[in-house]
Amino acid sequence: MIEVAEKDWKLFRKKIGGWQMAYMDRLNREYVALLMDESKRPDERFWELEDRIWVDKKSPGVVVEMRRSRFYQNLVGLLRDHVIEMEDLEEFSDDVKERIHILMR
Repeated sequence: MIEVAEKDWKLFRKKIGGWQMAYMDRLNREYVALLMDESKRPDERFWELEDRIWVDKKSPGVVVEMRRSRFYQNLVGLLRDHVIEMEDLEEFSDDVKERIHILMR
């Protein structure tokens, strides 16, 4: 297991809730747009929304396993799902940023 500095772990715990709220707000707006799409039948919109929610609720932007051992997997998942951008890691240590760059290749 890769060691995570206490400072980085505390910062992650501080930021994750805000990142997730912003992501879920974006998802909610997308869901509303999907439901308002008059080019599709009501049943098509319903089932498309159901499919989206089923997939989206598994995203780290919605739920993460808050274990220190999952720190890097969580950050990579947040980046890959476009919950956060690399700029959001600015306050983290250089070690974290370097490891994330390697993992994102």
